[in-house]
Amino acid sequence: MPAIEVWFSVGSTYSYLTISRLPAIERQTGIAFDWRPFSVREIMREMDNIPFATKPAKAAYMWRDIARRAERLGLHAHLPAPYPLEGFDLANRVAIVAADEGWCADYAQATYRTWFEKGHPAGAEPNLTASLTAAGQNPARVLKKAESAETEEAYRAATDEARARGIFGAPTFAVGEELFWGDDRLEDALDWHRHGALRKG
Repeated sequence: MPAIEVWFSVGSTYSYLTISRLPAIERQTGIAFDWRPFSVREIMREMDNIPFATKPAKAAYMWRDIARRAERLGLHAHLPAPYPLEGFDLANRVAIVAADEGWCADYAQATYRTWFEKGHPAGAEPNLTASLTAAGQNPARVLKKAESAETEEAYRAATDEARARGIFGAPTFAVGEELFWGDDRLEDALDWHRHGALRKG
């Protein structure tokens, strides 16, 4: 059975909830996930969609919403976390390298945990070294590769593919041609993957 594609950007706040629970879901269900990093920021800017950074009431709601849901999931977030990320693109170029080499889940979990639970922004030190080390990687090697023209081109290509497929937010789950946007649509994506439809009732 094909994997569910998880289109995400390190920097998306709600992706913390998704990334924290996907490995356990994979173990419990046997459903595989294909990690697909891209630049949601670029697509959102094209759409003139800046959801939280300049909207204090909406941002306050977002942090409270994430805190409630994190508590339900047994996560230990200290919120609000530093936001938005200055190192957004570097964090995601590292994710591009990680996806290509097969350790994206470990990196994504580590960088979000360091960001949301320790307050160290993703895409900057000490998060980069800590999360890459936690993922079993050599930080110097990975960062050199993340800064390469080859990785920049792969990052651009991933974002172009997301745009072409109608993906406008993160996280988005793709089950074949069906798209499910947002952490709160993960269960719908799992349903569709299993049954080709959403269960009634």
